[in-house]
Amino acid sequence: MTELRASLLRGSLGFGAVSVAAFSVWAFGGKWLGAHFKEYGFYVVMALVFIALSLLILYKLVRGPNSFARFAKAYIPAFLAYSVAWCASWYVLKWVSGEILGSLAGSVAFAAVVGWSLGNLKPLPKAALVLFIGHSAGYFLGGPIHYALKDPYRVVGILGWGLVFGLGFGAGIGYVFHVCQEPKPAT
Repeated sequence: MTELRASLLRGSLGFGAVSVAAFSVWAFGGKWLGAHFKEYGFYVVMALVFIALSLLILYKLVRGPNSFARFAKAYIPAFLAYSVAWCASWYVLKWVSGEILGSLAGSVAFAAVVGWSLGNLKPLPKAALVLFIGHSAGYFLGGPIHYALKDPYRVVGILGWGLVFGLGFGAGIGYVFHVCQEPKPAT
């Protein structure tokens, strides 16, 4: 298996599992979190779950020694930048336009921070585009699963969205980490 294929697979399946776990927080504790922490606090809790579990599952996306520390150094600020960009877009524009802009802004922010952290911004345009496509596919194909399934299947709909979102976004994450570790061309 090529390194790129392995990164795509690890990112997709790994982040798919992370996303199902994070969406479980919404599915099983969303009402309580919303009542006690409001919408902003709910998003903070979700981001923390995404970050913590991604560190445990995805750190092998960084090759070589000290992969956990190097992954954490790149991933934590990248995911936070993505989260801020996505949420800012959503809160300003709402609905589909906010979601599309959030996907684009979040993807660019994530790819830029990973590229900067790993010392290779050369693949940034392509990395951000692939991440945007993966993120958008997962988000916009997963959403209808959630919206189609009402009680008593609401939890299944939320977890289904989490899975599809995670598979798409995770493939993009795997791609970004892969290309940002490729050797820079000689100048």
